[in-house]
Amino acid sequence: MGMVYTEITLKNAADDAAARRGYIKSEDIRSVTVTAIADTGSMHMVITEELCEKLGLSIKGEKTVLIANGQRVRCIETEAVEIQWKDRTMAVSTMVIPGAKSVLFGAIPMEGMDLMVNPVTQEVVGAHGDVQEILALSA
Repeated sequence: MGMVYTEITLKNAADDAAARRGYIKSEDIRSVTVTAIADTGSMHMVITEELCEKLGLSIKGEKTVLIANGQRVRCIETEAVEIQWKDRTMAVSTMVIPGAKSVLFGAIPMEGMDLMVNPVTQEVVGAHGDVQEILALSA
């Protein structure tokens, strides 16, 4: 299977919360629509340094991550970004890997939005069709 790309919108979640509370105008929410690689081999959402700046994200800390070529790389973890794919949204922290050229839509946000990569059509689709299944743990 080749690379699978999908369009997503990334929004600064702190801006979104501030707008809902009336501290900023909704048009001041920093957001960007990008074409991302649907990367089921990556756990996290990975964005570029340029996108981190454009979205005005605060840094939560640093982590060492293992990348596809087997290298361990020190990267930045940001505050939450709201990801929108069609009518589905989820907020997650992102990883900013130095020198990254592509946005990686990883397994955690895809699973959280009930999405999967269809290997036949090579596109991102709802894992349960057009209805988003929300799985909850029972006590």
